[in-house]
Amino acid sequence: MIEPTLFEPEVPAATTAAGPRPYVITLPAGLDLINANQRMHEKARARLTKKIREAAFESVSECPSLMDALAAAKPDPLFERAHILGVLHPSTDGRRRDPANWYGSFKAAVDGLVDAGLFEDDDHTRVVGPDMRLGTVVKRGQLVLVVRGLEPDEDPLGYQAVAR
Repeated sequence: MIEPTLFEPEVPAATTAAGPRPYVITLPAGLDLINANQRMHEKARARLTKKIREAAFESVSECPSLMDALAAAKPDPLFERAHILGVLHPSTDGRRRDPANWYGSFKAAVDGLVDAGLFEDDDHTRVVGPDMRLGTVVKRGQLVLVVRGLEPDEDPLGYQAVAR
């Protein structure tokens, strides 16, 4: 029996009843990722960053509904504001995971979404997240980004409740 998880990409937690349906952008399984626990040379890290960024860009271009939405939004970016949920699907090796350790990989993937035209930039005025979560096990591991457009004053995570 497969154990249920807190997050299923087909029914993202970021969805609200009144909000728009999110786009699920799946990067290729087995893509080499950046982990904060790795001690790597800056050139090796730069190569991985570039590959992840390009993979995210390509994943957008392989999604017909996303490409249709981008074409309709031209010349503007698709989203003025959005929430990004990042899901790390670990490989089958059975080790414990801390999704926050893969922040460098998520950041590179979000930069690829900017390159693809989803956002003008990924600064705090336009993007909330990526909020990183652990997904189900996938052979060779995988990153998935769930992007949901936000209204100009929408507060998807309740930050206004703690604002001073």
